[in-house]
Amino acid sequence: MEFETLVQTRKSVRGFQKKPVPRAVIEEIIEIAKRAPSSMNTQPWHVHVLTGAPLEEVRRRNMEEMSAGAKPKRDIVSHGEYQGVHRMRQVDIAKKLFGAMGIARDDKPMRQDWVLRGFRQFDAPVSLVLTYDRELDPGAVVHFDLGALCYGIVLAAWDRGLGSVINGQGIMRSDIVREVAGIPEEQVIMTCVAMGYPDDEFAANGVRSDREANGSFVHYVGFAD
Repeated sequence: MEFETLVQTRKSVRGFQKKPVPRAVIEEIIEIAKRAPSSMNTQPWHVHVLTGAPLEEVRRRNMEEMSAGAKPKRDIVSHGEYQGVHRMRQVDIAKKLFGAMGIARDDKPMRQDWVLRGFRQFDAPVSLVLTYDRELDPGAVVHFDLGALCYGIVLAAWDRGLGSVINGQGIMRSDIVREVAGIPEEQVIMTCVAMGYPDDEFAANGVRSDREANGSFVHYVGFAD
């Protein structure tokens, strides 16, 4: 599939089939994604691929801790709650998703259930936990590198019929992920990608987020026109 088509058609998938994802397919996806740009070719990334019982343990314990009121415990610094225009965009996509799923504004149980789905990584059959070498912190540049790798993974997966959602909720308790996946302290857990074959009957999978017009964020300098 051409790159332009990949970018335009790819969307976050929040409902997955139970069908397992073959290891060989994941290997192929990572083989392609690792060609992502990397500052000075440092390739600071590590990918921990979880499925089966280990993934079930991570999602169960993560959901239990967070639903019980535990505070997030992530390796990277959080920006906290969004404000201003960023908050408006967050609310806008939430409205679209809740509308597609038929979740009313005052339906607190269903809204809470949606939050818990995020903590369960949307019940995807595979989770790719992305980490980087701690010695490279503070991590502005390394974060950029992992973002490039992450997007490469998502696009390569989409080209092979796999949907994904980049999911910080699924690793809110990074200590649990580290313990279950055997991730060494020398690595910083940044995010995860929940992945699987999309469930076309899941209403939220049809939702596409809006994007701002180029004129609102692109500034051209030196062009004659």
